[in-house]
Amino acid sequence: MRSKVMVNNQSQMLFGNMSAKGVVYPIMKRSFELMFSLLLLVVTLPVLLVTAIAIKLESPGSIFYKQERVGKNGKLFNVWKLRSMRNDAEKNGPQWASKNDARVTQVGSFIRKTRIDELPQLFNVLSGQMSLIGPRPERPVFTEQFDKEIPGFKNRLLVKPGLTGWAQVNGGYEMTPAEKLDLDMYYIQKQSFKLDTKIFFRTIKVVFTGDGAR
Repeated sequence: MRSKVMVNNQSQMLFGNMSAKGVVYPIMKRSFELMFSLLLLVVTLPVLLVTAIAIKLESPGSIFYKQERVGKNGKLFNVWKLRSMRNDAEKNGPQWASKNDARVTQVGSFIRKTRIDELPQLFNVLSGQMSLIGPRPERPVFTEQFDKEIPGFKNRLLVKPGLTGWAQVNGGYEMTPAEKLDLDMYYIQKQSFKLDTKIFFRTIKVVFTGDGAR
């Protein structure tokens, strides 16, 4: 049975803002992400198959890559990606991807820039572990580290993590964890259909331009 990363006590303001959303917004958001995730998986199935073959031909190892992340309320789960790095990428322990990371394969470089490697996370969305839009999930080791360094870092665990989010379309990898937290908390407090739509269309732009990829 999976354990949890303990969540800090939350402020009354955050709880108040979230409960004020009522039941319509979360139901509509969940309905949309279920329909969209299924549609996107069907449409991109040929892309996934071609990419899987390319990964297998270029380097030894699994086509898919799973990694433990921290979800809503500190619950741990595995995210799934198409493998974009060498099979021994973390032989020296967990580390963040860097710009021009030497561990990234040629196929991996392309699928990271186009975000194709993230498509298997649609299964995480369908299972309810993730949303389409929300704070990006961090690994447990980094969550604990940042919580010690940045007050209130675990407040971002109030909602489901997302496939994309307000921080990702406003700088992503180029920002510090503290800067990302500010944007994540802005989303948590202001989340709405209007803001989700804005993030959705900005994400499409990011996918086509490759901005922020590593």
